[in-house]
Amino acid sequence: MNRQMAGIHPDTRLPPDETAIHKVVAFSSSASIGGGLPLHQHKRAQLIATQSGSLAVVTSEGTYMVPPERALFIPANLPHSTRYLADSCVQTFYIRPDAAAHLPTRISVVHVSPLLRQIIEACMAMPRDYDEKGPPGRLVDVLLDQVAVSDVLPLHVQLPTTPALRLIAEELLKNPADQRPVSFWARQSAMSVRTLERRFHGETGTTFRSFRVQAKLFKAVELLAQGLSVNQVSDSLGFEAPSAFVYSFRSALGCTPSRYFSRRREGRP
Repeated sequence: MNRQMAGIHPDTRLPPDETAIHKVVAFSSSASIGGGLPLHQHKRAQLIATQSGSLAVVTSEGTYMVPPERALFIPANLPHSTRYLADSCVQTFYIRPDAAAHLPTRISVVHVSPLLRQIIEACMAMPRDYDEKGPPGRLVDVLLDQVAVSDVLPLHVQLPTTPALRLIAEELLKNPADQRPVSFWARQSAMSVRTLERRFHGETGTTFRSFRVQAKLFKAVELLAQGLSVNQVSDSLGFEAPSAFVYSFRSALGCTPSRYFSRRREGRP
């Protein structure tokens, strides 16, 4: 993917230097659908903002979605892998641990407000050797403060810890249109239906049925980001009707699918 992002300082297109003395190192990149990195970690915390496209980040705790105009905060030294769900332009900030002390202690998807979007763009236009004691340094401080107060969004699914249940969850995330009943998965795991549902809820905080819906909505965000229509997404994920898909989407994310992506242009959560 060769798309260039306007307003980006040439420094930010260079590989990030996590040993730099500056509290924040900016890095702009583009990636094609299907790309990503295997399990890795960074000495610095990260703020990953999706300018366009969609990204999935997987940790031992679960999977996090980063659709347009959302950002993911990843604490330092947290192992994770990444996968691009669509051709994407991404803006990443590597944050020195002492500068991230007031930021979330857990990995979190946050809303990119109009103000935060403007600050991100302004920071991406700065050289990496910016004056930390001058206006650029103060702008970086505002960036971090805005991340600290941003709304955390429900774009995360918790994975079970029991190996058998985790395999089921991962299979459903890979193929959320799978219609096989819970009784099938119970037999596969040598459990009763009641035991599977009880243990699944205990390890994920959600019911088995709700997890299946969440898996479908994760895939829906990916497909919508690729340009598929609501009807196409509804059919491909096995919803009874587009209205049922829209209802589930709105219940989970607070708005309809079309409104969810149009808010990127309006800068609203």
